[in-house]
Amino acid sequence: MKRFCWILFILLIILSSVHPAKAARKTRNDFEKTGHAFWNLKTDEKMVAITFDDGPDPVYTPQILDTLEKYHAKATFFVIGAHAEENPHIIQREVEEGHEVANHTYHHFSRFAGKKVLAKELAQTSDTIQSISGYRPSLFRPVGGYYNDTIIQTAIKGNYEVILWSWHQDTEDWKRPGADKIARHVISSVRPGDIILLHDAGGDRSQTVKALDTILKFLTKEGYECVTVSEMLYRAKSIIPKFQLFPSD
Repeated sequence: MKRFCWILFILLIILSSVHPAKAARKTRNDFEKTGHAFWNLKTDEKMVAITFDDGPDPVYTPQILDTLEKYHAKATFFVIGAHAEENPHIIQREVEEGHEVANHTYHHFSRFAGKKVLAKELAQTSDTIQSISGYRPSLFRPVGGYYNDTIIQTAIKGNYEVILWSWHQDTEDWKRPGADKIARHVISSVRPGDIILLHDAGGDRSQTVKALDTILKFLTKEGYECVTVSEMLYRAKSIIPKFQLFPSD
């Protein structure tokens, strides 16, 4: 009996030290397989999508729009809802000049908040964009590029395509390394289908403005076309944007 109790005690110790295997963390490849998350696109066409996060900014976004117009380039602006509400005239200009306005949450959403908060942030931002521009965006970029199953699935459930960026095209312009370094980072590794990350708000973006002129001058010379993310999705993947048009009052 004592021997049985001793064996049982040992078994209990062993079992208590064994934990259920944790589910493997999903990778970029897993999310790409959903058909709704993109870092870059495979295409033979010489086109790229330049994107700007965190705006609009009343000082730097208009300067960026001027530079884009100079080179007849189009871009996608992943805007913060609160900033859009403060600067509706800039959102209107972005749309009027043929650029795309997309969702980057309302308050620069924390990755530690739950799906209910994220869903509310997405809806509030889209409502704001719709009220200003007359259309509801179909693209969402997670704050800081952080993604997990909850974030991706919440976005998909809300009918958004999740747009990250090409890993080799993270300019880190927010660190203000100098306009030349920002431009060289893009120019040295650009290839068709790239999604390029820049920022038009969140601090002094004068280096980004200056770098953009150099980048666009190079891309134009090399025969690249700068298009919106939705246009590149359509031309490379035949994905038709889901945004809905609403009559403006």
